[in-house]
Formats: sequence, structure tokens, C-alpha cells
Amino acid sequence: MTKKGEATRRVAERIETLEREVPARKPELLELYRQMLVIRRMEEAAAKAYAQGKIGGFLHLGIGQESVCVGAIAALQKDDYVVATYREHGHAYAKGMSARAIMAELYGKRTGCSKGLGGSMHLYDAPNHFLGGHGIVGGHVPVAAGVGFKCKYLGEKRVTLCFFGDGAATIGGFFEGIALSALWKLPCVFICENNLYSMGTPLYRSLSVEDVSMKALAFGMARDRFDGDDVLRVRARIAEAVDRARNTGEPTLVEVRTYRFRGHSMSDPGQYRTKEEVEEWKKRDPLAIARKRLLGDAGCDEAELESLEAQVKDEIDDAVRFAEESPPADEYLGFTYKE
Repeated sequence: MTKKGEATRRVAERIETLEREVPARKPELLELYRQMLVIRRMEEAAAKAYAQGKIGGFLHLGIGQESVCVGAIAALQKDDYVVATYREHGHAYAKGMSARAIMAELYGKRTGCSKGLGGSMHLYDAPNHFLGGHGIVGGHVPVAAGVGFKCKYLGEKRVTLCFFGDGAATIGGFFEGIALSALWKLPCVFICENNLYSMGTPLYRSLSVEDVSMKALAFGMARDRFDGDDVLRVRARIAEAVDRARNTGEPTLVEVRTYRFRGHSMSDPGQYRTKEEVEEWKKRDPLAIARKRLLGDAGCDEAELESLEAQVKDEIDDAVRFAEESPPADEYLGFTYKE
């Protein structure tokens, strides 16, 4: 068997294992697939607008990682909190923010979720309990611990999900946040979205121990580690940690292995990775896996998926039009910002 054929066989076996591990129920998986597809198409539209000069500043895309945010947030109740990194477009959408509000913010428009003044890295939506979009690597982990402390102090049965990248696992703020969460038994779930690169630095150059979840052992904290290419598995495994936080107040450190198909940001050509590596990971595309399962044991037909995909296209086309037609963010709270 050729090397390419062997890789294809391994992917097929992997998908079969996923199907046995977490059964696919049509309504649930269909909605999760829809969310992932919206996020993928929204970010593709954002990349196009960025190349056209319609979006400025930084733009960090999570294409390839959609199953992590969608699956994890699906395990939450509506009034639970989410704190995220600057690669947070998908997290914001999965938590309830509209594609319109996200795209308008990326365009720097007044109708954006942060009035056009935050941009890509600083999406925020208090009504949906989405607390950012944070640009300082690892600096938001203590913020999430603070949110967890607030919930415990007020006796609220609410959980805080905190997403961070593998690059944050060496930052002091990360250790402070999980140390206090373990000490005070705060209802938090810390999720490392390990996409194998800290910007352009591979894991072996940045981490002495590859398994990020092992850092929980120093604090007596529960931990978990798994691959994030199946959205149903992500939801099921994060649901265990969420249940622990809600009912015992104990935090969990989770490492979910994933992969971004594009560079660190739009300005990164990603030349530190081989084309073969990227193509191998694309065979584990979470959208392709979800679609295959929908057409398989979930009982969808092709026409049903094509109809859903057309609806997603309409949603993104509408969001882009809304952003382009909205007024710029030149006024806020009575102040006028001009060059």
C-alpha cells in the first residue's frame, strides 16, 4: 500500500472509531454542523475582505478548529460564561453572537459588537455572557478564575469556560489562574486548544512536556486530553468537566488537540509547516467528519445538507452586506475619533 493509501486508511479507521464512541443523533449533529459551517464560511469571508483592505489590524482565523469551540460551548447552559483568546470569532458565534455583529466589528463599524472599536481580537457580548476576546497571551486565564470566584461567592450554579492556546501554557498568568482555581475550588473549565504551534514555534521548542493537561497534576486538579476532530466527542468530554464544575465546584484542565489550516494570522504565510503536514491534517477536517456522519448513521440525505448549506451561505452574505453598509465607528460615548 502506498503512503497516501495508508494515510487514507488510518483516517477511515479513525472516523469509524469516532462513530462507535459517540453516537450521532441527527438534530444535535445537524445543529453543530450548521454552527461549524457558519464559522468556517464567516472566516473565509473575513479573509477575503482582509485581502481587499476592508478589514484592518490583526485577523487570526480558526479555520480547522471549529469543532473545539462549537462542541465545548454546546455543553454549557445559556447563562454560563465563556472567556477566550484573540482567535475567538467561532467562540463568539457559538455563544450566541450573530454573524452580523461579528462581521461588522471586524469591519470596524458602529454596528459591531464592540461598536467597531475592538476589532477582531476584542469581541464582547455581555447579554450572551461572552466575556472576550483577549489580546494578551495567557493574561485572560486569571480573569476567568475571577469570573469563577464571582459565581462561587454569589452561590450561582454557573460555569466558566476559558479557552487558551498552547503558547499560553508557559505564561505566568496561566499558572496563577489555575492555581487559584484549584485552591478555591472554582467552577471553571480551562481548555487548551493545542494547535501544535505557538505562532510559528512548534511544541518541541516551547514545551518540555508535550501533554499540557499534566500541568494540572501540580495543583491536584482534574484533567483530560483528547483529539478534537469530532464535535460530538468534544461536547461529550467537555460536558463531563462542566458537570464536575457545576456540581462540585472543582475545576478541570483539558487539552484538546486540533489544527489550524492557515497561518497564525493573515500576515503569516505558515512556511514553518510542510504542505504534506497540512494536507494530512485536512483529512481530519471536523466539518468533513461531521458531514460524513450526518450522511451515515445520522440519516441525513444530500438534499437536506445542500439546503442547510445554502441557508448558511445566505446568512454570511447577509452579514457581509450588513457590515459593508453600516456606518464607521467614528463616534462613541460622545467622543469623536479623527486623525
